[in-house]
Amino acid sequence: MNWPGSGDGLRDGPGITMPRPAGDGPAGDGPPAGDGPASPPPGPPARARGRSPWRTAFFGLAAAALVAGVAWALLGSKLLVVRSVVVTGTHLVPVSQVRAVAAIGTGVPMIRVDTGAAARRVEAIPQVQSAQVSKSWPDRIVITVRERTPVLAVTVPVAGSATGPAGDGFALIDSTGVVVRSVPVKPAGMPVFGTSMPLSALRGSTSVAAAVTVLHEVPAWIAGAAATVTASSPQNVTLGLSNGVTIVWGSTARAAAKTAELYALMRTGAHYYDVSALETAVTR
Repeated sequence: MNWPGSGDGLRDGPGITMPRPAGDGPAGDGPPAGDGPASPPPGPPARARGRSPWRTAFFGLAAAALVAGVAWALLGSKLLVVRSVVVTGTHLVPVSQVRAVAAIGTGVPMIRVDTGAAARRVEAIPQVQSAQVSKSWPDRIVITVRERTPVLAVTVPVAGSATGPAGDGFALIDSTGVVVRSVPVKPAGMPVFGTSMPLSALRGSTSVAAAVTVLHEVPAWIAGAAATVTASSPQNVTLGLSNGVTIVWGSTARAAAKTAELYALMRTGAHYYDVSALETAVTR
């Protein structure tokens, strides 16, 4: 005999049906499906999720050790020190003089060498026009020198001595009027710069610069035949050729027109040509 509601609940006596508790039965003890979202699984511990302090300390110590090692190699060790100083480009200045003036001693850490200051010291040598000092790692310093080129000779009286009579020597100057060296005999083919100024006043002289410019402006055969060049001012340059011809060139302006005029005048076979003012060119 079946009791009413026997398929829907539990019997608690005749004729009474009790509701089935939630979760009861063979399906298990978990909450019924659809009661809400399931709880997330527990996460890792907070320390595991962050950076370990031991790891941070390790990398910090490693970086400090690296910096200290580099500093020691550059400043304190004997691995990266100057072992040689090489000088190139010298012809007039002795290599020993360049090294002495540069004042870069062997055994000095390469990192401590002030290349700019060393170059300035070398450029103080009169015969040196410019100098470049560079580091060739790990242990070499290279000094590249560009010497001044003498282009004019200046007559310098030389007092007599027990070994010889008084006479004339020559100071050789570059295009800026700097004395490059002194010699007893003028080099062949180098014009004599006629001036009454002392040698110390020639450095940076605009008259010297104008004379050198004119020697580059005139035809090569005239420059090669020039025995003397004078310049009382940058506007009054005169060339004296070895064959006795005098050419008054004037300033450095209008060089091409002056050259054409000079060629036309030289057809007369004169010994004096003045092309300083093209409108009134003169021959004698």
